[in-house]
Amino acid sequence: MTPPPLEVEIVLDPQCKLGENPLWSPDEKCLYWTDILGRKLHRFDPATGGHEVILDGHTVGGFTLNIDGSLLLFMDQGRVAVFKDGRIVRNVIERIDDEVHSRFNDVIADPEGRVFCGTMPVPESAPGGPRLGRLYRLDPDGSYRIVLEEIGCSNGMGFSPDLDLFYYTDSTPRTIYLFDFHRQSGDLSNRAVWYQTPDSPDVPDGMTVDRAGHVWSARWGGHEARYIDPQGRLLSAIKLPAAQVTSMIFGGDQLDELYITSAATGKTPREGENAHAGALFRCKPPCGGLPEFRSGFRA
Repeated sequence: MTPPPLEVEIVLDPQCKLGENPLWSPDEKCLYWTDILGRKLHRFDPATGGHEVILDGHTVGGFTLNIDGSLLLFMDQGRVAVFKDGRIVRNVIERIDDEVHSRFNDVIADPEGRVFCGTMPVPESAPGGPRLGRLYRLDPDGSYRIVLEEIGCSNGMGFSPDLDLFYYTDSTPRTIYLFDFHRQSGDLSNRAVWYQTPDSPDVPDGMTVDRAGHVWSARWGGHEARYIDPQGRLLSAIKLPAAQVTSMIFGGDQLDELYITSAATGKTPREGENAHAGALFRCKPPCGGLPEFRSGFRA
């Protein structure tokens, strides 16, 4: 049965150039997200309506919540750093030589505190370029390895509720892949195409999975977030007054609210159907989410 249309509210409109990677903190009962191109890290407290920029002047492609409540920031040049109390307190990785001319994009922690973290392609103008993006895995001991190569645009990831499956988005071929996930080793295997829209003008971006195993997938250039069942069948979509819908996460005390980020970049003006590009949106979907896993690092 097709779910009824959802009412979407505009929570804030900070006109983020590239709002991304929303993450709910159950400790603080607040939402964090990054503006990658604006080089800002945002925090929103729904209880008070308070909004603040907690880090300015740093490129943060994605981040996770650590086991002690601090944040693990995935930045440019392959840098990974721990952030707490308004400042970067230490580097886990100072840089990855192969990523000096790139940056991290979407990331996700797994049940054992490891982090899957994707990088953008190295441009042709850069030394050693062009080179397509990669997916790395960072382990709690600080070591890292390459999981996938030849990625056009590494994007949203998620786990099935039973933790047997791993979803991975490569925006360039407009494809969400499905892997078998091996929790003990952290390995991925048996890659298969799960959802693909090769002829669509818009592309899949960030994503999240609800308690029933349905996937929410943001559509960059499509004014919408798609709701897809575990078999890869499109059930419905949320229409938004922003063309570049980037990612989403469940938040709220019961994890029953879906927060959606967007971007105000490119040539599309902020008017008409794109009047709230770069805003943060919220709705109540038919099924809530599960807590996000935490990375295994401390401040």
